[in-house]
Amino acid sequence: MREQLAVVGNLLALELGIMVNVPIYMDNMATTPVDPRVLEAILPYFGPHFGNASSKTHVFGLTAADADGQAREKVAELIGARAREIVFTAGATEANNLALKGVADMAGAGAHIIASTIEHKAVLDCCRTLEGRGVEVTYLPVAANGQIDLDDLAAAITDQTVLISLMAANNEIGVLQPLADIGRLAKERGVLWHCDAAQAVGKVPLDVESLGIDLLSVSGHKLYAPKGVGFLYVRSRNPRVRLQAQIEGGGQENGLRAGTLNVPGIVGLGRACELAQKEMVTESAHLLQMRQRLIEGLDTRLGALSVNGDLDSRLPGNLNVSFPGIDGADLLLGLRDIALSSGAACSSKEETSSHVLRAIGLNDDLARASLRFGLGRFNSMEEVEFAIDRVAAEIERLDSNLTTAVKARELTAH
Repeated sequence: MREQLAVVGNLLALELGIMVNVPIYMDNMATTPVDPRVLEAILPYFGPHFGNASSKTHVFGLTAADADGQAREKVAELIGARAREIVFTAGATEANNLALKGVADMAGAGAHIIASTIEHKAVLDCCRTLEGRGVEVTYLPVAANGQIDLDDLAAAITDQTVLISLMAANNEIGVLQPLADIGRLAKERGVLWHCDAAQAVGKVPLDVESLGIDLLSVSGHKLYAPKGVGFLYVRSRNPRVRLQAQIEGGGQENGLRAGTLNVPGIVGLGRACELAQKEMVTESAHLLQMRQRLIEGLDTRLGALSVNGDLDSRLPGNLNVSFPGIDGADLLLGLRDIALSSGAACSSKEETSSHVLRAIGLNDDLARASLRFGLGRFNSMEEVEFAIDRVAAEIERLDSNLTTAVKARELTAH
């Protein structure tokens, strides 16, 4: 199938006079390819440096432990943290679980948590589980632009509130929350703040000290590192955050996350964070340039675009748009030479429309008519031009078919 798509897509590209190789990947919000420089750093730890980082009585273990320490420093530097505040996990989902359940379990009965209605399912499902254990959860609504109202947040905080869990950037619409204001409010009220930053870290500057973040979750595969590795930042002072471990059995990660360290993954994550630190400014400018061209091109071909979420306070590589009257599933089916999505990858098997798009006011039909572009490090302007032509052509085809079907129904009715 992939080979057939490549042949057809490359023929289309030649017809359009655009030099690209298809299929094109534009679903970087779901996952990113491993950067070749990251892969190069990882490979020795699948070979000669295979030691267990906890085995410090011989050179194999010491080599692995040294690699872990160096990666920990690089990860911490990217977010303005200390190396000892990094807890390596299997990804942001595990980190979210450790943050929410760890805080709630330490607080005990009567605890109160605040989240938003557009959090990732890894947070929302945790909240549902905690509600079943007697924890009270307040779900903040968001405005049409995808951001919370700070007055709503302030009003929701009570004497029993132990945690605010609000994401940095949404995985579907890419909207950034007012992070500094959230951190300031949390500190004023003496409440811990957990930030799911899986989509934001490495894409926009995030400093846990200046933003007042107490817990922060990250997935490696969202920033060009491998799948199966991530981390949770846990503040060690002002205040020191205390968590109940959710995985026990070895005492690794200061007792917060037992299990043999995934040294190859950790090395890759460290290298990915190092690259993001060096290249974030230039990469963001490139992504913004491509996104602007994508908007202009689609707008020219299809008319005024219906962009979902705030366009200014947004991840540079994200664009989420709706095409009224078009079925998103049909659109994706017709665009098999471009990897895109109509929502979160983690919820792609669900038949209901996006909870995020419904939360910002879209009805089910419009939510299902949405398309998410996730531009990334390895996309080019030529690929954007190809995507503009293909998406516009497919929308025009589907719209023509829809118009024909409507006219046929009208004739039948008469």
